[in-house]
Amino acid sequence: MLDVPKNNEKNNEKSYADGKILQSVTDGVGVITFNNPAKRNAMSLDMWEGLGSALIELRDNDDVRVVIMVGAGDKAFVSGADISQFEKVRHNAAASEEYSKKSEAQRALLANYPKPIIACIRGFCLGGGMQVAMAADIRIASDNSQFGIPAAKLGIAYGYDGLRHLVSLVGPSWARLIMYTGMKIDSAEALRIGLVDRVSPDAGLWDATMEIARTISGNAPLAIKAAKITIAQVMKDPDKRDMNAIKQVGTDCMDSADFREGRQAFMEKRKPKFTGR
Repeated sequence: MLDVPKNNEKNNEKSYADGKILQSVTDGVGVITFNNPAKRNAMSLDMWEGLGSALIELRDNDDVRVVIMVGAGDKAFVSGADISQFEKVRHNAAASEEYSKKSEAQRALLANYPKPIIACIRGFCLGGGMQVAMAADIRIASDNSQFGIPAAKLGIAYGYDGLRHLVSLVGPSWARLIMYTGMKIDSAEALRIGLVDRVSPDAGLWDATMEIARTISGNAPLAIKAAKITIAQVMKDPDKRDMNAIKQVGTDCMDSADFREGRQAFMEKRKPKFTGR
């Protein structure tokens, strides 16, 4: 089982969606856990809403500088949408559109999140789980992970946002192969084609993820914000890029106390203490 430490001394764990979404904070790192292991963490509509609530709270917590998303248990990150709900909430085009509208705000929040998000992936990451993982900034997978989008096997259309992320990561040719066949690929293949950023031995996955998260948390928040905003603008068509936003975050960095602290720490040969100001 993936050992996700809990900060029991602070007793800061919160739950949403009847306990199927858990949230905690440790050492500047927010952790969101998809806690539906009996269904391999399949996402129901209330879990999407719970995810949104957890993300908003961590977004507004100044002590949190980076967020990790992880699945409970040892079988899956998120195995997809909860298909048991389909007959009730996604049984035809109109119902499916209404379902999408209800989860649209949460998906947009995830896609435009102002803080770095890391997806810590073990086991199955399928369908809607891929949509969640691909919206993260960084994806770290265990060597026993499996990835796929079985939309063609279910007779449904995968949404624009999910396919946009997929194409941006693996390119159109691999996106076609994944979508047309509904095939699963292992973590080694996922790393090779750019779907994930790192692969870790199963037993060391959480430690590897936390190492990166703590490194990010210790760096200057404004500089990371500037990088995130600028990369997002680079990914847009040239005529849709907000160059003023890029210029502003650069100015904010150069005028910040953190920039002065970074310079001083370098001269004094010590680790800087950034405040995000």
